[in-house]
Amino acid sequence: MKILVTPTSLQPDKGGEALKILQEFSDNLIFNKLGRPLSEDELIPLLKDCDGYVAGLDYVTEKVIRSCPNLKVISRYGAGYDRVDIAAARTNGIPVTNTPGVNAEAVGELALSLMLALARNITYLDRETRSGKWIRSTGIELKGKTLGIMGLGAIGKVVARCAAGLGMTIIAYDPYIDEGYCSNHNIGIRIFDEVIEAADVISLHLPLTDSTRHLIDKDVITRMKPTAILINTSRGGIIDEDAAWHALKEARLGGLGLDAFEIEPPTDSKLFELDNVVVTPHTGAHTKEATDNMAHAAIKNLIDVLSGKECRFIVNK
Repeated sequence: MKILVTPTSLQPDKGGEALKILQEFSDNLIFNKLGRPLSEDELIPLLKDCDGYVAGLDYVTEKVIRSCPNLKVISRYGAGYDRVDIAAARTNGIPVTNTPGVNAEAVGELALSLMLALARNITYLDRETRSGKWIRSTGIELKGKTLGIMGLGAIGKVVARCAAGLGMTIIAYDPYIDEGYCSNHNIGIRIFDEVIEAADVISLHLPLTDSTRHLIDKDVITRMKPTAILINTSRGGIIDEDAAWHALKEARLGGLGLDAFEIEPPTDSKLFELDNVVVTPHTGAHTKEATDNMAHAAIKNLIDVLSGKECRFIVNK
């Protein structure tokens, strides 16, 4: 079977044991040589004759899917699948799988890192110190502050656990919230508006859907505390970046930490001008442990589907 493998962390020089398992399953593997997510036109020539596809953050559109008559499975390397046209895959009988939870520790720890960086102005102070300046900057402590978690899935729970260790008060919104978990871990269940208005730090852990696109818009930001720190390690597009920029410029938002952007890579974002913005290149899942876990899970999903075995992680049944 011919299989395309596009995640940048799952290439011949990085794949490790998981890739060896895939190589034992198939000796006809095609890799992503561009070192970044592929566009529709870049993807089609590579994928059109493939039976299987381990997908990174590529744009798997309806056109891509219609151009690949042999394709039998799209195995997402990660939990999110917003860049895959799920409806088109279902129409064409192609299962789409994902790897929920395997990168939760990595993404959760990055979210906490962004909170700490903004609370203590770390990136700004690092830059100024390197330039020869000796700045006195007054940050804030996270102990005693209220953390609002939007989306209390696997990643949100990691953030909650870490924040509890810092002595933060934790509240959460999730339309499918686990009440028992919240009760056992002293997490206050709140509606969306209550989290927005009460939290000193807000951390987003939501999928990107039609209902969550620009969920954090001008109106929502206006209702936050003017000192609030907003963190997004989920998907770009959940925050209206233009609205966030205006709020930061006008001191109506305390800080912004982004690991995901509306357009990636964000080459000319106005947010880069601001000292109270900390950005990373969609790297939340990029720890050795998480990439190993995702690789094994994505490859197992792909092999299970292609071998006719049951796969628990098909998202478009």
